[in-house]
Amino acid sequence: MSMHRVQFQPGLSLPDFLAQFGSEAQCERALEQARWPEGFRCPECGDAHAYVLQGGSRKIFQCRGCRKQTSVIAGTLFQSTHVPLTVWFLAIYLINQAKTGLSTLALKRHLGVSYPTTRMIRDKLIRTPSEPDSNYTFQGNLRSTSASKKSVQSRKQARDA
Repeated sequence: MSMHRVQFQPGLSLPDFLAQFGSEAQCERALEQARWPEGFRCPECGDAHAYVLQGGSRKIFQCRGCRKQTSVIAGTLFQSTHVPLTVWFLAIYLINQAKTGLSTLALKRHLGVSYPTTRMIRDKLIRTPSEPDSNYTFQGNLRSTSASKKSVQSRKQARDA
């Protein structure tokens, strides 16, 4: 029997994931790097210079040109939630690692948050990539297994029925 390439591709183990994204600061840095790879750019005027304000739990960037304030989560699926980024990142990891899918109840047990919070997280993660008016595009290497393609197709068929 031959080896299936997808089945034996290198992945990120849970200890490696926690070492890379185990704290709020690590998740915020990773999100900042993903959002602004060449450094901060004002979403309003495009200026690269900003003041960094530390008022609450997250950094606020204030553009030096137009004075618009934005955070690293503004305009993302993390916006308007009080859920820590560590919980979001762990949910993303667990959903992507589950070969046959992960129920909301099982995800709730792993994350240690309430069922409604887990449902909101799961719904946002599942809905976001399929939104036609999404402002974000994937860059770099994106791996998708046939199992995830089949589950998306079955959800679309169920929705359209």
